[in-house]
This record gives sequence, structure tokens and C-alpha cells, in this order.
Amino acid sequence: MSSATPQPRTLDHPDLAEIRLEDVLHALSDPARLQVVHYLAHGDEASCSAIDLAVSKSTSTHHFRVLREAGVIRQVYRGTAKMSCLRREDLDTLFPGLLEAVLRAYETRCVRRA
Repeated sequence: MSSATPQPRTLDHPDLAEIRLEDVLHALSDPARLQVVHYLAHGDEASCSAIDLAVSKSTSTHHFRVLREAGVIRQVYRGTAKMSCLRREDLDTLFPGLLEAVLRAYETRCVRRA
């Protein structure tokens, strides 16, 4: 009988050197993805279900995948929950000021709409 411990599920993330500006800008170009980034910018990490997006579950999954594959967020499994956090330090290292400018613009737009 084998006593091998099952390996935790892992997700692919680009290494710091693989993160490209055009991929990050594309990921940040969608309002739902901006909502996710804004939410994560104001906390440590969150499960995908904690962020209330006005889209279907499959579309939400797509948005999180785009953000992860672009290097904007990091996702890990904790039990059955997929937890996400913003790769703020990595993005600030590669593109100083970009994330803050995007978040400021998003917040300004939200205030104007209110």
C-alpha cells in the first residue's frame, strides 16, 4: 500500500522576468478585472467568491485567470478555496507608479459615477 501524500493543487504564474507590460495593461483594461484589483489592493488576500462581480461564475473565473496569467495576481488553493492576492511588489518593481495610477483613476471614475 502506498503512503504517498497527495500534492496540493498549484496554478501557473509568470516569473517576475516573464511579466510583460502589454499583458498587464490588457488585464487592467476590463472593468470587472479592475474591480478585482481594487478589492485586492485594500486587503491581503481574498477568495474568488468574496469579490462580488456582476458576471457569471465562468466569466469571473476567466477574469481571475487573465489577471493571474498576466502576473497581476497570485492565486493559491487553501482547501477548496482559491485565494487571490495582488502582486503589488512585483508590479511596483517592474512598472513603478503604474498600479497606483490605475487605482487612482479607477477610484476617481467610481466617485464620478456615484
